[in-house]
Amino acid sequence: MISPYHEPVLLREILESLNLKPGGIYVDGTVGGGGHARGILDATAPGGILVGIDRDDDALEEARRVLEPFGQRGLLVKGNYADLKEILARLGIDGVDGIVLDLGVSSHQLETAERGFSFTQPAPLDMRMDRDAPLTARELVNTAEPRELKRILRLYGEELQAGRIARAIAEKRKAGPIETTDELAAVISAAMPAHMRHGRIHPATRTFQALRIAVNDELTSLARGIASGIDSLKEGGRFSVISFHSLEDRMVKELFRDASRGCTCPPDLPVCACGVKPRLRLITRKPVRPGEDEVDRNPRSRSAKLRTAERI
Repeated sequence: MISPYHEPVLLREILESLNLKPGGIYVDGTVGGGGHARGILDATAPGGILVGIDRDDDALEEARRVLEPFGQRGLLVKGNYADLKEILARLGIDGVDGIVLDLGVSSHQLETAERGFSFTQPAPLDMRMDRDAPLTARELVNTAEPRELKRILRLYGEELQAGRIARAIAEKRKAGPIETTDELAAVISAAMPAHMRHGRIHPATRTFQALRIAVNDELTSLARGIASGIDSLKEGGRFSVISFHSLEDRMVKELFRDASRGCTCPPDLPVCACGVKPRLRLITRKPVRPGEDEVDRNPRSRSAKLRTAERI
C-alpha cells in the first residue's frame, strides 16, 4: 500500500545531523507519517527509543502503522511539541539525545480536501492540525476585525497586499459568511492588483499560509518548543529543525543563535554581570538544503532548510 504521507524531507541529512547512537532516546516532535521516526529507529537499533508527538490524529494513525515493527521502541503521543518537557516528564524521561522538528503542513494534510489547508479543491475552511481544537479558519475569516486580519496576513504571510485582502474579506462577508476554501481564494484573487493575479505562485498562497499559522498558533509553539527542547536535551544532544518559509527559518536561526551566545551584558561592560552561559553550539552556520535529486523527486522539498545545534 502506498502511504498517503509524503516522503520525509532531508531524511539522510536529518539522520546525519542528529549524530545518532544505538540505545539513544530521541524525539520527533512532528512525527507526521513516521518517515523520520522510522529512520531514527533503524539507525539506533537495537535499543534506541523514539518518542513521536503530533497534534493530528490522522498522522498518529499512520505513524502507528509505520512504526509497528519497532514495538515498544516507538512511543506515540498526541500533543503539541511546545509541551515537550511536560510530555517527557509524563513518560518518565528526564533527558533525550536528540530532537527533530519538521515544521509546516504535511502532503497528506494538503491533499485531504476536507482538512481545508489547500485552495486547489473546494472544501470547508478548517485548517486545524488538531481537529479537536476550537478555532477554525472559517471562524477567524468571518469574525476577525479587518485590522486584525491585516496584521495576521502581514505578519504570518508576509503579504504585501494584506490591507486590500482584509478589506475585501470584510466586504464579502457582509453578504454572508465565507464558507469554503475556493470561495476565499476567489475573494483574495479579486482583491489583488491585475498584474499580480497570474504570477509564479497563486495569489492566495500567502494568505492561506498566514491563516494556517494563526489558527494553529504555530509561531508560539515554535518558540516554546525550542525552549522546552533545549531544556530536555542531554549534554551533546542535537536539535534539528526543518522549516519551509523565511518566517520560521528566521525564528529558528535567532533562537538557536541567542541560546549559543551566553552573556547578555552590554558590550562596554568590562566584566560579565549576568552570569548567562551558552547552552547551544551551532552545528550549521548556514541552513542545509535538499539536493537536486531530492527536489526532482519531491518538489515540495524545494524550500526546505535544516538547522542544527548541539547542547553544551
